[in-house]
Amino acid sequence: MALPQEIKPLNSEIQDALVKATDGQWIEYEPGASLKILYLGNESGQWAVLFRWKKGFVAGQHKHLSGSHTFVLKGKLQVRDGILNAGDYVYEPNGMLHGETKALEDTEYLFICLGPLLIFSDEAFTGYFGWEELARMRDNGIAAT
Repeated sequence: MALPQEIKPLNSEIQDALVKATDGQWIEYEPGASLKILYLGNESGQWAVLFRWKKGFVAGQHKHLSGSHTFVLKGKLQVRDGILNAGDYVYEPNGMLHGETKALEDTEYLFICLGPLLIFSDEAFTGYFGWEELARMRDNGIAAT
């Protein structure tokens, strides 16, 4: 039976995003903190990275301007009042606001974000972090501020 409508994609550039463990490069974006870009969704704003933080690294306060998924591969993170260990997963909804996140051990985790993060101090907004900033880091080899 023939399909009642055409199902070919309008965008011929659509393809699966496959990243092998040996693909890509680790980008150090702050001392003690590196990331490997797995996926940048310019059509959706979504992005996926592996983070690798050295023990003692502290990520500043931020607000999620979308939901995010975190899965800890190894190590230990202090997130708000809780501890995430290897094998732990957390979903953070759009609008989640929290203080510093600290690596209690050398830690690697998968982070899938459905949009950008807004970085701030007690006095002011200090940064905006999303797929475009990651693309600039990848293409230029430097961290966007």
